[in-house]
Amino acid sequence: MRFGYAGVAALVLMAVMTSAQAKGLNRKQVEMCRWGSEVARSAQHSKLSGTTLWRARENLRTRKYPERWMPKMARGITEQTYASRSRLQPASVKKAYYDGCIHHERNRVARR
Repeated sequence: MRFGYAGVAALVLMAVMTSAQAKGLNRKQVEMCRWGSEVARSAQHSKLSGTTLWRARENLRTRKYPERWMPKMARGITEQTYASRSRLQPASVKKAYYDGCIHHERNRVARR
């Protein structure tokens, strides 16, 4: 019975930490992480469905991007995803990318 309470407590703590992770970042930083995590999710989905890297690059090229830095970053994320041996589900890749990006941005802000 005690293990059950500890498990629930751990889940609640993780949920609170995840929502507090973005604290201290501006809206633009959080949106960049959300956008990048969606690119990573899409790339993992393409990879797992058998789409070639060439086709994935072509798909990225036809998209419209609101910021000048986005096409290059999207290619980098996609190529890195394809180079990985990971077989994780796209939603897991999205979460891992977002969490890592938020962590990186918080460290970058802290170093200033």
